[in-house]
Amino acid sequence: RSPPQLGNIVGESTLQRLRRPHHRTHRFPEAAAYEYRSIIMPDVSLAVFSVKPYMYAQVEVWKKAFPEIKLIDATLSPMTAELAKGCSAICAFVNDDLSAEVIDALASHGVKFIAMRCAGFDRVDLPTAAKHGIPVCRVPAYSPYAVAEHALTLMMSLNRQINKASIRVSQGNYDLSGLVGFDMHGKTVGVVGSGKIGQCLMAILIGMGCEVITYDPYENQATKDMGVKYVTLDELLARSHVVSLHCPLFPGTHHIINKETIAKMKPGAMLINTSRGGLIDTKAVIEGLDNRTIGSLGIDVYEEEAGQFFTDMSSLTDNHPGASLPDSFDSQLALLAARPNVIITPHMAFLTQDALVAIAETTVKNLTEFAAGGPYTNEVKA
Repeated sequence: RSPPQLGNIVGESTLQRLRRPHHRTHRFPEAAAYEYRSIIMPDVSLAVFSVKPYMYAQVEVWKKAFPEIKLIDATLSPMTAELAKGCSAICAFVNDDLSAEVIDALASHGVKFIAMRCAGFDRVDLPTAAKHGIPVCRVPAYSPYAVAEHALTLMMSLNRQINKASIRVSQGNYDLSGLVGFDMHGKTVGVVGSGKIGQCLMAILIGMGCEVITYDPYENQATKDMGVKYVTLDELLARSHVVSLHCPLFPGTHHIINKETIAKMKPGAMLINTSRGGLIDTKAVIEGLDNRTIGSLGIDVYEEEAGQFFTDMSSLTDNHPGASLPDSFDSQLALLAARPNVIITPHMAFLTQDALVAIAETTVKNLTEFAAGGPYTNEVKA
């Protein structure tokens, strides 16, 4: 597909950079904003925060729908909220700051609608949004296959020690010692959460010959029809060779994996989290890795990822010449990433072309409902 044709551009935008086929890295001004115009939905002026080059497919969808879009490279924060001035709606991503302070500022600048281009909304102060009469909509589902397949990728990469083997071969080491894995076939995999993503993963694992069990306080018939048995969380932890988390982050699920629940796990079990970082107590997980209750860990999310993920932290070190450490260096995350039995990916489980287009299309639907004055299919409330 040819690059998008843009008009009325202010500055050099993310999309202009995308038009350079061999471009590999980029740095954006902290609060640079860019605009272009199209012709479909005249009642909505939209500011999109946290714009990155990988969003090419999403912008292709959005530019067909909105007469005016402001693309903003910066994350949404108290300092950048004023960039939405003059826009009736904003589109934010999972780690954008939508605290009371930010929502107050957005309201003062005339913003009347918040579209989250993600499923998670735990960083949105919903009571403050309600106080200002600002509806908040999300994308509850896009491609459950993308996240489920990524969870499986983490499982198999850890199990068969793909990272370690690849590094060895690149250095001319073809020895097999230290690379022994296990058959997934016949192993018990516990899936915490039996929603759409959990069901997709279950189907894949059943196809591999795994015994799949699940824990979810809200049972559904579709999962039962797959032949998957609902069990208590304690039983799931005790029986599972692999535990994979696919539940939302609510007060009741915060640190669902903690010192007490880790002690109930099958010794040496693998733990996978592609859902929300706050589901696991990171310090307790590190302790579990140290005492080998947890044999390996694969995570795509991290409780303290805000300000770290979606950013090239390696380039933010020039205020300490020679130190090579940014001010926000997270030693806990770095120690985890350095372990040979841990794989961390930067919140990219959703990142397929199919998912990006689906997210963009649902966001357009949410904004179309806003232009029509509601009602809202995907609204979240306090």
